[in-house]
Amino acid sequence: MIDLEYSLIIEATEEPDYFGFYSPDLEGFTGIGHSIEDCMYKAKWGMKEHVRLLKERGLPIPPRNPDPKVIIQNEEKVKNKRAVA
Repeated sequence: MIDLEYSLIIEATEEPDYFGFYSPDLEGFTGIGHSIEDCMYKAKWGMKEHVRLLKERGLPIPPRNPDPKVIIQNEEKVKNKRAVA
């Protein structure tokens, strides 16, 4: 059973012990970890803290995802776009 309130995407980087993660369901929530397990642990508690801060600031809180997914993928590279004049 996935013990998260929101979906999570974990991205592997070129460094073997460095992963980034974020939730597509919870805007502004991101983090880093040294393993997939570390990301899962940090995400579980980080999501709770993120929601608590949203409440404190009177910001909208997305509804819990009744069927959260965890996706593990390679880091998506952002391509630099140069303006052509």
